[in-house]
Amino acid sequence: MSLRSPACAAVLTLLLLGGCRDREITAYRAPKDPVATVPPSTAGSANTNDLPRGHPSVGVPSEALAKEGDTMAATTVPTGGDSLVWTAPAAWTVKANGPMRKGSYAVKGNGTEADLSITAFPGDTGGLLANLNRWRGQVSLPPLAEAQLGASVEHLDLGTLHADVVDFAGSANGAPTRLVGAVVPLNGETWFFKLLGPDALVAQEKPAFLEFLRTVRPR
Repeated sequence: MSLRSPACAAVLTLLLLGGCRDREITAYRAPKDPVATVPPSTAGSANTNDLPRGHPSVGVPSEALAKEGDTMAATTVPTGGDSLVWTAPAAWTVKANGPMRKGSYAVKGNGTEADLSITAFPGDTGGLLANLNRWRGQVSLPPLAEAQLGASVEHLDLGTLHADVVDFAGSANGAPTRLVGAVVPLNGETWFFKLLGPDALVAQEKPAFLEFLRTVRPR
């Protein structure tokens, strides 16, 4: 019997014992995902290009929005229906209406040109005095007082409709400019017919404008 056998057996026993020990478990701590931060300049705001048309500005104080509502300008929208129809003079040239107009014409004469616009808005857009004073501002005239309103307006009956007609002569960009316009209320809407341009041309075209108004009627 070989003397090496007990030694070999002892070595094998040690190897087996070493192989049967539980493997040591090592734990790892994963770092947390970093928290995204929003720069102060963009926090609480939105890209206005992504907002629907007509949506009020995000982040604008309510007081400012209320003040904007006092004016007719950008906060109002044209009525969706075409409640009125009319017949324009043959000499007037039809132009593209654009998003805010119901009708648009170029009125030409003596080498100059005036613009005839037809718009309509819901409600009274602030009332007759406020609307006429906006028009006066377009020809650099001071606003009317309430007591001056009656003397500045000519009343014109258009069948079942009524028009308040005005004629304001002033200036724009340093040039003599005249505005002849009519305000026509209809079923909760307000329609505006405005001829604006060089003083002499608009004065010349005023009779044609009044005849044009007499063709306006409900659809």
